[in-house]
Amino acid sequence: MSGLSANAFVFVPGQFSLNRPVVPPATPAPAAAAPVKAEPVKKSVPQATEDDWEKVADAKKEEKKEKKPEPVAAEEDDEDDGEEGETKNEKKKRLAAEAEAELESKDDPREHINLVFIGHVDAGKSTLCGQILLSTGMVDPRTIEKLQAEAKDQNRTSWFLAYMMDVDQEERQKGITVEVGRSHFTTPNKRFTILDAPGHKNYVPNMITGVAQADVGVLVISARKGEFEAGFDRSGQTREHALLAKTLGVKKLVIIVNKMDDPTVEWSKDRFDTIQSKLGAYLKSIGYQKDDIMWNPLSGFLGVGVKDPVPADVCPWITSLSLLDTLDGLTPMERFDEKPLRIPVLDKFKESGKLHILGKVETGVLRTGETILCNPGASFKVLQIQNDENVITVARPGENVRVVVKGTEVEEDSVLRGCILSSPSSPIPTTSDLVVQLVVLQLLKTKQIFTAGYECVIHMHTAVEEVSVVKLLDQLDPKTGKSIQKNPKFVNEKAVVIVHFSLAKPMVAERFDDNQQLGRFSLRDEGKTIAFGKILGVKAPVLKKK
Repeated sequence: MSGLSANAFVFVPGQFSLNRPVVPPATPAPAAAAPVKAEPVKKSVPQATEDDWEKVADAKKEEKKEKKPEPVAAEEDDEDDGEEGETKNEKKKRLAAEAEAELESKDDPREHINLVFIGHVDAGKSTLCGQILLSTGMVDPRTIEKLQAEAKDQNRTSWFLAYMMDVDQEERQKGITVEVGRSHFTTPNKRFTILDAPGHKNYVPNMITGVAQADVGVLVISARKGEFEAGFDRSGQTREHALLAKTLGVKKLVIIVNKMDDPTVEWSKDRFDTIQSKLGAYLKSIGYQKDDIMWNPLSGFLGVGVKDPVPADVCPWITSLSLLDTLDGLTPMERFDEKPLRIPVLDKFKESGKLHILGKVETGVLRTGETILCNPGASFKVLQIQNDENVITVARPGENVRVVVKGTEVEEDSVLRGCILSSPSSPIPTTSDLVVQLVVLQLLKTKQIFTAGYECVIHMHTAVEEVSVVKLLDQLDPKTGKSIQKNPKFVNEKAVVIVHFSLAKPMVAERFDDNQQLGRFSLRDEGKTIAFGKILGVKAPVLKKK
């Protein structure tokens, strides 16, 4: 024992346990350090045993358990704040419905209308659209100065208004519209989307795309001598544009007699009456009634008659409203909220890993969070809905929408122009055979009879597909609609006939009686509109010739 140090620590059981801190042996403190002694040190019980430390730990655990029920009590208080007898799930649903209603109340309640501007090339459609945007304050002064400078550099000073719609450099250099231009403006009672359709005959398929989305047509006529005659002639586009508007479901037309300030016109009433007489007779022949047409003489470039009525000192005989007042006073469109959801796909693109689908709600109501089908294709969950201006929670018929969805790569690739978004509870049928009723307008010189085997292109909503005649089923009387010949071998121009069509590829289609907007179509062959009609039946059996 002589080898042991006198200063060695004395072992005390439990003192150096791993479960508690090591406490050094007590030593007398110097006088200066007396104030350092504090009460907590005395309460730490330095000579506690290992069993005592376990008791302390158990006591702390019990304290924590006693504190846990507090959040539960808070939830019970939340339940008490709800309606009497309301469960947690019912309260959750109620709060979600209230939040959705609050968001929906922030959406603009004004009616939305698509305006398609149609007419012969050089009638002044794009210039008039630019003047509307300028008059409604939709273009800032800096942009106007920039467009004026660009037009001046190209020696086309008067074209700066058209540049507001023709944003493509190719269109600006050629001076003609190629693609359908889009913009929007508002009036006190309505929201409008401008669809500036091309007037050149080479771009009629693009024009049809614009008309297929329209609620109201604005047919622009040039009053300048020679220009009205060129457009109204059979080789012009005024007749064809008006006919396509009627066949594709545009029920109302605003007729703009433009360029009334031209030196060859000078606000002449005789010139206006001549145009109104000739064009009015043609519009009546294709099915437009007097109440469906509104006339507005004006000057698109000067803006006279666009925002304010034409002053009496400029033209005393014009008593009509201004163009903007006429549009603001349009009768509300007939909408079909209660019908199944139908949104023809116009275009798509990907952004930030999500798919954006563009289209117009024809029938039904679309809400954020719903599951939709893309026929033919796949199903998606709606992540977000956008219109021309804002993010919205509910899209009703007539609204142009951008639907943001997320799906697999295969599903996203299946979304194509001509597909239709629908609700899972009421999908739209896909077919390769149609039974239709059509009116033959004109035939090509090289194909002067319409018979089995005739091939052409069908335009229906946003879809374009090749089609061939399987069989002529019945020829009808144009006036009475009664049958005059069963299974005719062929028909000529002006004939009304029921036909069995076969499509080159399956496409989505609906009967005219179920959905008028999706049940209309037009037929084109070699750049000419040869017929129009309505769908009587889908998924028709292939009929064999007798």
